[in-house]
Amino acid sequence: MQKITPCLWFDDRAEEAATFYTSVVPGSRIVEIRHYGEAGPRPAGMVMTVGFELAGQRFLALNGGPQFTFNEAISLSVDCASQEEVDALWAGFTEGGGEEGPCGWLKDKYGVSWQIVPRALPELLGDPDPVKSQRVMRAMLGMKKIDIQGLMDAYEG
Repeated sequence: MQKITPCLWFDDRAEEAATFYTSVVPGSRIVEIRHYGEAGPRPAGMVMTVGFELAGQRFLALNGGPQFTFNEAISLSVDCASQEEVDALWAGFTEGGGEEGPCGWLKDKYGVSWQIVPRALPELLGDPDPVKSQRVMRAMLGMKKIDIQGLMDAYEG
């Protein structure tokens, strides 16, 4: 069992969100669904928690009520090996009402913030040549979804 599991608090859409996330990220699955009992605090029979895995990482979705909502103070960063993976995840997470943000950030239709990061980005930003790395930084700052070829073009000058 994983020692630390991120818990995502939803009002009443935990199962819907977990199903959505597992449909977007390959190699993902719903692990378990638990329901509220007679003791509450939500109606008996309502989904309480959904345990799910995204690419091997365990998460818990909780139907906790409307008291709390998501914001950009925390986000889920996804390492992507290729532009195709970036494109597929970007399209999947923005589908149905998600919002594109700057520099590879987006919010899905539930308000959860994601960073869709091609593996090339931190490698290029970490180049010891500050001229090259800063050209990559300027290019990234002008992007929403990260374009690897655009980063490479900036890197090469």
